[in-house]
Amino acid sequence: MASVAAAAATALVAGCATGSGGSTSGADGTLTLWTHNAGNSAELDVVKKIIKEFNGSQSKYKVKLQAFPQSDYNNSVVAAASARKLPCLLDVDGPNVPNWAWGGYLSPIDVSGSQVPLSDQLPSTVGRYKNKVYGFGFYDVALAFFARKSVLDTYGIRVPTMDKPWTKDEFDSALAKLKKGGKFEYPLEMGTGGSGEWWPYAYSPQLESFGGDLIDRDGYKTASGTLDGKDSLAWASWFRSLVTKGYIAKKSGADPNKDFLAGKSAIQWDGSWNAAKNADKFGDDLAIIPPVDFGDGPKIGGASWQWAMSSTCSNKAGAQAWLKFSRQTKYFVDYAKATGTLPGTDAAAKQVEGYQPGGKFNGLVQYARKYAVVRPVTPAYPYISTEFQKAAQDILAGADPKNALGQAAKDIDNNLKTNNNYAG
Repeated sequence: MASVAAAAATALVAGCATGSGGSTSGADGTLTLWTHNAGNSAELDVVKKIIKEFNGSQSKYKVKLQAFPQSDYNNSVVAAASARKLPCLLDVDGPNVPNWAWGGYLSPIDVSGSQVPLSDQLPSTVGRYKNKVYGFGFYDVALAFFARKSVLDTYGIRVPTMDKPWTKDEFDSALAKLKKGGKFEYPLEMGTGGSGEWWPYAYSPQLESFGGDLIDRDGYKTASGTLDGKDSLAWASWFRSLVTKGYIAKKSGADPNKDFLAGKSAIQWDGSWNAAKNADKFGDDLAIIPPVDFGDGPKIGGASWQWAMSSTCSNKAGAQAWLKFSRQTKYFVDYAKATGTLPGTDAAAKQVEGYQPGGKFNGLVQYARKYAVVRPVTPAYPYISTEFQKAAQDILAGADPKNALGQAAKDIDNNLKTNNNYAG
């Protein structure tokens, strides 16, 4: 959802936070739950509803809510983990699950026997590390290109489909036509004014479609030769060319979706969280377009916020009882309707207007199911994210791609070496 674009991927864990002792959360049957949703009343209301109905369904456990602003949330978790005072239940941004699991913050969870089996969920909504499940989410988001069919038709540009997405050459040709037409200063809106986790979420799938990656996923022991390999360099050169050819702004405005709605750009690379707003504005003229196949298949990022159980919870049975209770189709539906996100299961999608099979937004669900690539499943990910953001921003600003990606790969490898490849 939109929070993905704003979330900062800071290095969350300095080292493994294991050891004895811990929080007494849950000892008397009261289970404290932390969420990042203090500033998001729509999603927070769903959390409150689940808590109220769980507390009313039995008398053995009572869940107590504590909500934080998203900007303060990760730091609060890190501080509590260091003091061994984490709550029993907490939410975690999907890409950070491996880091928090490795750091000793989280315990594996067992939600077998709940109404919704994990196997029914979009794969990107289940947080795994070392073959164990540490979290699950009720929704995901998907990136797509948005355009107006009438605009594409005016310039003789084909509206692509999942069966036949744009190729790199076709996409480049479309941008050239739009630029030459003179109506759009920047025909493509890529959200380059975003920050933090938006950068790897939005752009590393394009790098991966070129055949590159943020790290060698075979063991997660080195980025050298992958992040700075020929395929990644090909992506970087293309990415930079979008600026030099005048196709995108080096830094987008404060609200790129507003600019797209105002007709300032012809094509926007944006999230499913703005799909309904775009449809309200353009109706049947809106084209929701799959990602470009740059050679290694269309790809988008996967994983959003998920629920987990802390390692220091003294009442893991109670925590898992809440997690199991929450796994009802009606709550998957509630989350999707409240947040404008993609329902985490097909059963829920059938109950959300527009996302049901044949619905105008169902393609976004299919993108999440077929194109989503989770960010590297390694505790090093927060560091990788920061390094990629810096390198990509430098490349758009004119830095040599080989030097920028080479330095990022070298810094990531040093981080891996310093942390013994995050073994343990």
